[in-house]
Amino acid sequence: MNISTEIWVWVSALLTLAIYSYLYRDNPVYKFAEYLFVGLAAGYYFTIYYRNTLVPNLFNPLLAGPKDLTYFWYIVPLALSVLLLSRFIPSFSWLSRWPIGFMVGAFAGLAIIGNAQGDLISQVQANLLPLVDPASVTGFNNAVGIDDKVLGFLWMFGNILLIVGLITTLIFFFFSLEHKGSVGATAKVGVYFLMLSFGASFGFTVMSRISLLLERLRFLYGDWLGFTIVR
Repeated sequence: MNISTEIWVWVSALLTLAIYSYLYRDNPVYKFAEYLFVGLAAGYYFTIYYRNTLVPNLFNPLLAGPKDLTYFWYIVPLALSVLLLSRFIPSFSWLSRWPIGFMVGAFAGLAIIGNAQGDLISQVQANLLPLVDPASVTGFNNAVGIDDKVLGFLWMFGNILLIVGLITTLIFFFFSLEHKGSVGATAKVGVYFLMLSFGASFGFTVMSRISLLLERLRFLYGDWLGFTIVR
């Protein structure tokens, strides 16, 4: 056992214990660590955005002086930024609605395009592929040495299962028809696929959180207290 003498290791360890003290109950030590984390994170991200976004993309071009007509376009984001600060002045707070509306509209437009291309179109294309892709089966077969017929059957079974899960899940969220008879039975199958998906997602989340916990425990026992950890 060789306890660390580095000040920042002690600070990290004590703050970690302060956060985990919430497992006992809500207390002032936990609140202090929580507020400290929020404040430091806000200051850190403000500095990052200021140096990596505002300075190179707004302030530097404005300070460089006009070279062509595109220079005057930089005045628009500057004016919107100033109007956004009017939120702190009650009598002029209504001016902040313009930049907020502009940001909401711009991000909504970008999100619609990004989600349509990344989620909708790609998912539709993935379900329009043939049940068995000979090139993929052959390449996979060469890698693991499985017989083509067995691998082709497994590949086809997995693709059919994927398509059945997709269709039944979509029917579950189709409320224009009453879920009775064949529609209700199909929707019930979709519920099972949803439960499997939620269970897998929850398990993945739990495992990722356990990984974070193990890393903190390794830090406390190894870096802070100096215990030798045998793997």
